[in-house]
Amino acid sequence: MVVSKQNSALERPFFEKPIKLLIVVAPYYKKIADQLVNGARAEIDAATALLELVEVPGALEIPTAIAIAHRKLDFDGYVALGCIIRGETTHYDTVCNDSSRALQLLGLQGACIGNGILNVENLNQAEDRSDVSKQNKGGGAALAALHLIALSQKWGKPKRNVGFLTIDEISKT
Repeated sequence: MVVSKQNSALERPFFEKPIKLLIVVAPYYKKIADQLVNGARAEIDAATALLELVEVPGALEIPTAIAIAHRKLDFDGYVALGCIIRGETTHYDTVCNDSSRALQLLGLQGACIGNGILNVENLNQAEDRSDVSKQNKGGGAALAALHLIALSQKWGKPKRNVGFLTIDEISKT
């Protein structure tokens, strides 16, 4: 067993105006998901931000739900929460890689996302990482989203489009 080191973390950012975050969680492993949500909720509450929570069937659906919300709704940021535990097939690798890659692409398009989808070998690792009194990865994901929102607000609106345009965006130009 590897003992994890205590890493340094940035201080929670301060916001002059209320911000709103969407937590998207896949409750496939309900106990783990609940602990991740508890950690994220505590961090968001401490930042006096508003939050909404939505559940999706699995980790592969998390990026799609965030993409829909980012296009259609007015959230400042997103927290992706779930757990993928290695099984006997390569499905684990597919779900880990594809969900992470999709979240990264959304981030590159301007979505402020904290990724709290656990990729673990076993249930004990998931429990340690989700527990708010241990590694608190849900809280860490919420804090990451808060920092990205603060950075986005600091730098203001984009000067030019980055990435691909949607059909709606093309029709507006």
